[in-house]
Order: sequence, then structure tokens, then C-alpha cells
Amino acid sequence: MIDTNALQKYSLFGGVLPEQIERIKPLFSYARYDAGDMPMREGDPNDKIFFIVGGRVSVSKQGITIAELGEGETFGEMELIDVMPSIATITALEPLEVVTISNRALYEISKVDIKTFSLLVMNLARDLSRRLRRMDELACRE
Repeated sequence: MIDTNALQKYSLFGGVLPEQIERIKPLFSYARYDAGDMPMREGDPNDKIFFIVGGRVSVSKQGITIAELGEGETFGEMELIDVMPSIATITALEPLEVVTISNRALYEISKVDIKTFSLLVMNLARDLSRRLRRMDELACRE
């Protein structure tokens, strides 16, 4: 089940009203994974963003763990926008519950509610900008 209130804690939904989320919620998907499952594999196609609503994952690139993410965090943002293969492998560290929005669903949102679509895209751009800044800072430390 997808809880509207739970989704509001994600930065992607910043400024999006509960009634706007309710209107587009039918376009979302829900999935569960067992510990050890890989919802995303480096190099495989992916066209969706994942919102972790329960559990933890590790993020690895070329077999090296680069991050751990938990409830309230997201992955798959880059592939949602650039429609390129997954840049990393995501492995569930424990039972995992996610809500996803596919590229196609994002397009449908643009047809259903352009204001909500605009907020989502602006929030997505902000999130990606924050990650890029963080990566720049890490690169300059080394």
C-alpha cells in the first residue's frame, strides 16, 4: 500500500500537496524484495526511480560499495532522466519495500497534472544537483 503521508517526506514531493499526490498515485507501483535481491544491476536497463519505504540497500559500482541507503531515500534518479543503463548495483540488505515511478508514469503525470509534473521535475533536478555537489566535494578531497 502506498501511503501519501509517507511519500511527503521525500524531497521529490517537496511542495506537492496531498491531494496532488492522491491524483497521481494510481501511476505509482509498489514492490517488495528479499534480502540479497538486486532491484537494479549495473549496466542493466532501468527506467524508474525507487523510493525506499522500508529496509536498507547497498549501492555498489564495479563491486565496490559506495553507499548505503535507507527509508526516506531514493535511487534510480539518473536513469529516470537520461534513459541510460543503471550506473550502479542496488542490493537489498534486508527485506525491502519500495514505491516506484517509471519514466512512462512521469510522462502520464505531465498529461494529468502539469503543475505537479513541474514540481516533481524541479525537485528531481535539485536532488541531482545536490548529489553532483557532494560528488564534487568528495573528488576534491582526494
